[in-house]
Parts: sequence; C-alpha cells; structure tokens
Amino acid sequence: MQLQSLRLFVAAASSGSFSIAAKQTHTVQSNVTAHIKKLETELGVALFIRQGTIHLTPAGHTLLTHARRTLAAHDETLASFNGHDQPHGVLRIGSMESTAAVRLPSLLAAYHRQYPGVDLRLATGTTTDIVAQLLAGSLDCAFTAGSVPHSRLYRVEAFHESLVLVADRPVPVMPSADDLLEMPFLAFKQGCHYRQCVERLLDRQGIAGARIFEFGSIDGILGCVAAGMGYALLPETVVAAYRSRFAIHSMDLPADIGGVTTYFAATATTGWSPALSALDAMVRHRPHTDLAPPRTALG
Repeated sequence: MQLQSLRLFVAAASSGSFSIAAKQTHTVQSNVTAHIKKLETELGVALFIRQGTIHLTPAGHTLLTHARRTLAAHDETLASFNGHDQPHGVLRIGSMESTAAVRLPSLLAAYHRQYPGVDLRLATGTTTDIVAQLLAGSLDCAFTAGSVPHSRLYRVEAFHESLVLVADRPVPVMPSADDLLEMPFLAFKQGCHYRQCVERLLDRQGIAGARIFEFGSIDGILGCVAAGMGYALLPETVVAAYRSRFAIHSMDLPADIGGVTTYFAATATTGWSPALSALDAMVRHRPHTDLAPPRTALG
C-alpha cells in the first residue's frame, strides 16, 4: 500500500470527486482512478459507491480514518528530520560522574527548556566504559575526558578542566615521595582518565607500588579524603562545588598533568537524530565562559 495511493484516496473522499482530487494533487483523473482501484484490489473491498457522484462505502470510511492517521504520522516524521519541527524522542547521554555532577546540569537544563519534547537519559561511568557503550550503540553521545581517537567518533571540545591534588589539610607544596607512598590515592576504577593522571603524577615523582583505592562516587572519594584516608585528583570545579560539604584542601598541578579537556563525542554524523544535532549545536555555540567557568581559589 503506497502513501501516494492513500493521499489520492483521502483527496477523493474529502472532495467527493475524482476530478477535483486530481486537480488538488496536481495529477490526472486517470491516475487517481488507478490508485483507488489498486487500493480496492489490495484490501479486497469496494471503497466508493460510484453512481454519478462518489460516496464512501463503510469500508471506505474505515480506511479514511486509518489513512489520515498514517499520513499525519508520516508527515510528522519527515518534518522532525527536515528541521520543520521541534526535536523529540529519547536522547541517551553518557558522562563521567564528575562532569555530570558539575558541568552538565546547566547545559541539560537549558537544553530541556529549549527542547521539552526530548526525553533525556543520562548514564555515568568511566571514559573507557562510556566510549564502549557509544560504539556499541547503547548511547547516542557522551562526554569523555582526554583524547579518545577513533575513526568512528566525531569529537568536539566541550569543557577545559584543571585537576588539583585534594587532601584533608593544606598542601602548599607537593607532598614528599614518602608521604605519597604512605597515603593511598582514592579514585574511580580503571578506565577513568583522572585515574590515569594519578598514575602519571606518581610516576613523575618516581613512586612505584603506591596504593590506589577504587570508589564509585564523588561523595565517597571526597568524604574519605576529608576523613584523612588519602589523596585524590579531581577537577577544580568539582572541588569548589563540594567544598561546603567536605573539609578539603587542594593545590594546583602542573599543566601537563592537571590540564584535561572534556570532549563531546558521538558516532558518524550521518546517523544523528534531530535531538542529537540540537545538543551538538548547543555544546559548540554556548559562550566559552558558560562552559568553562573561571578558576576558583582553593585553600
């Protein structure tokens, strides 16, 4: 059953005339007649009573309801993909927990205000985990830390982070190698880019065999750091946001270790939904000061 057949049928049913339907749809009457006969053959019923004028049969009335619904759904779908309608549907987003906690709330709130028809679903994990989910098709897009080169990924810079060393006491200078070896680091599991930065910092300090305890949440990491359990490396924006809740202190790190770029990533742009295209545009066009707030002095 062709959409064109349904359009000609609806035009004929609405106008009560094959010739008028032909004029309204910019075709010839014989084409309208041929499509109506094709529909009647496919459905095995008569759609019109032809006695000078035409009138719908009971079967024709039934088809008219379905035809209008089908054509409306088709036109709505085309409009949403051709930019003539607001994006809608589900958008599945992956993110590191730290990015989800501090960077994404304002972005996603602004997105929801502009595109209320989109249902947002946010999943958190390590960069390695969310990239794997993105490539497997279980996520539409993701915010990842550091460079994740892959031929199937589109990437654009989203946020610039500065990692800091976090402790339960003031740290005016880098702790000694003995101190770093004695005190464990608290971090997310393997696959987290920030954990890799911990390992680079320890390697630079000539420390091998230091302990790294794995935690599943920012609250767990910072709560235990505040209790004197160990050190952590986290974005300065995260520490600033949580400072009122935990008695923590921090110090800046060298740029080659502490400087981290968060990317917005997705698979090939040819498969994007309007909802995903809208989020990409928002990430790329929001003011830089909105995406990367100024550094906050921490003690």
